[in-house]
Amino acid sequence: MMKFYFHATPNSMKVAILLHELQVPFDVTAIDIFKGEQHSAEFRAINPNAKVPALVDGDVTVFDSHAILLYLGEKHGRFIPATAVKKAAMLSWLQLAATGLSPFSGQAVHFLHYAPEDLPYAKNRYLKEVGRHYHVIDDRLAQSQWLAGDEYSIADMALWGWAASAAYIFGDNALQPYPHVERFMRDMAERRAVQQALAMKQQHAFKAELDDETRKALFPQNVAA
Repeated sequence: MMKFYFHATPNSMKVAILLHELQVPFDVTAIDIFKGEQHSAEFRAINPNAKVPALVDGDVTVFDSHAILLYLGEKHGRFIPATAVKKAAMLSWLQLAATGLSPFSGQAVHFLHYAPEDLPYAKNRYLKEVGRHYHVIDDRLAQSQWLAGDEYSIADMALWGWAASAAYIFGDNALQPYPHVERFMRDMAERRAVQQALAMKQQHAFKAELDDETRKALFPQNVAA
């Protein structure tokens, strides 16, 4: 049975949706990144980069959320369009989420909530870039129901992971300036796999305090030698 290494992060939740969409059996191993469990020797043997999510499927080990989405989609022949045109669109939007929306969102969260000092330039830089990416995505979703066109795909799961956490960046009514992304999120909320992933998230309790232990676990490179 597959082993899914999970914390309630946007990147882990992307994979949780796909696992439930596929309706395949899997075991969840919770990795509490606020406690530093991602740095254990056992987990680093699975992901040397010490980040969640990761997946072990028999003798196959995959880490990085988008690598896992592609691996599972290709293995099961689902949620990856078959035609060259649609697959190219899916890959393009999947990678926009991977190389744009995801890292800029992560940095926005860092400088808004975790940085030990107030850095207005950094906040403005990352907030504006997150907003710019949502405008690009909103324009796309004005043209089609899903990112790849009329076919639901792993690119949509990737978008949902961060869009579901947009309020942590923008505050209340976070997606209001992006009405087509809001419509997309309503469509996603109706999917049983999304509901199951959210229910799975509630089954696991993770540390929430941002104390010295957590700062050291999340940002070990910032700890003074």
